[in-house]
Parts: sequence; C-alpha cells; structure tokens
Amino acid sequence: MSLWLQSVEIRGDEFPDRTRYPFNVAPLQGRQRLELTRSATFLVGENGSGKSTLIQAMARRCGLHLWGQPRRRLGSDELSAAALSWHLRVTMAEGNITGGLFSAETFREWAEFLDDVTRLDPGQAKYYGGADLTAKSHGEGILAYLVGRYSFPGLYFLDEPESALSPASQLELLKILANHRVSGQAQFVIATHSPILLALPESQIFHLADSGIQETEYEATDHFRLYRDFLVDRHRFLP
Repeated sequence: MSLWLQSVEIRGDEFPDRTRYPFNVAPLQGRQRLELTRSATFLVGENGSGKSTLIQAMARRCGLHLWGQPRRRLGSDELSAAALSWHLRVTMAEGNITGGLFSAETFREWAEFLDDVTRLDPGQAKYYGGADLTAKSHGEGILAYLVGRYSFPGLYFLDEPESALSPASQLELLKILANHRVSGQAQFVIATHSPILLALPESQIFHLADSGIQETEYEATDHFRLYRDFLVDRHRFLP
C-alpha cells in the first residue's frame, strides 16, 4: 500500500522556550526526520519521553479529526500537543485522508456519544458488534470499537491503547492490527509500552531516548528485554 503519512520532521531547533514542557523534553531536541516506511509504526520510550504528546501533535499536524471532549476544557496534554504541532512538518500522500486519534483515556466519553448516535440510528450499531459500547466492559468496548473503526481505510493514531486491556485483549488487538495491515486498508502510528503490540510483524519501531529518536528492532527494545528477563527469572528483580 502507499502510505498516507510518509515522514515527520521535528524542528526542535526552532523551539521557543526550552524551559517548559514539551520543549524541554530531551528526545525532541534538534531537527530530526522520521521516515515512515511500514504500514505500522510504533513509538516507545520511558514515561516523560514525550511519545504521547508527539503522537497527538502528529495527528493534529495531519489535520485529522480529534475528539473534542466538550464536557471539559483542553487539558495540559492537549495544549502541549497543540504547541508542539506547530514545530512539526509532515509529508503526506495527495488527496483526502481520513482517520483519527484513539486514546483509552478519553474512550468512555466517545463511547457515550456513539451510543447516543446509535439510539437515533440503530443501524450504526453493526459497526461495533451490535450493542451499546457502554454496555460492555471498558476493554470489550474498546475492542468492539476498534474492529469497526479500522474496517475503513485511513490513517490511525493510537495513544497507549493497551492501558485498558488485559494481556489476552492485547493479543486480540494485535490480531486486529495484523489483519488490517495485511488488507492494506489502514496505516497505524502507535505510542505504546506493550511488548505484545510491539511484536506486530513487519512494523517499525522508533525509540525516544535522551540522545534523540532512533529506529530500533523489537528484540532491542527495553520493553522486550525487561519482560523477557523478568519472566525467565523474576526473583532477581525482587528484594
């Protein structure tokens, strides 16, 4: 498939104020260009490395619809992402591009909105398993939503989708991503801590480190190594 999002340039050398977030985040400094060559791209890094803010800023820069959460004002994360987006440049395919940003943190309000729409137009429920999303558990609702949403071609950003999913549900999400990747319908950019999701075949991984953002391999990620070492000999990690 041809990729909707082909590259992202972070112009850290133009940051206006390096004393406040997100402009003081070490991995974002300097001018860096990320070349997206696969239909699924992961961003990994420690808490505070800026991956969630970066992925939200990328979605904004691509001009995709973001759930506005009308019940409250924009939080600090959204404001930080909006500020960072002004210092990103993206290379995209020509033509109209659909898609959006998914965050487990805001899913509940979005699910309530979709259920309201379904009550007015019951036919919409077929896209999400035939039942109200809010009638399911949080994890079940997320999986039902993602199965329906990603059946449409588009550019999709996911911000730590595993945060509300059990390991078994993460495996289900991995299968969803793999099926849509094979079909060539969707492109995914995902910020995650999950070594299960990172195992998606034929994907690329960018590691946000203090020295900058570097492409890496699955087995070289801290996430893979830590989980592997813990499961092999958990006692060495305990006091």
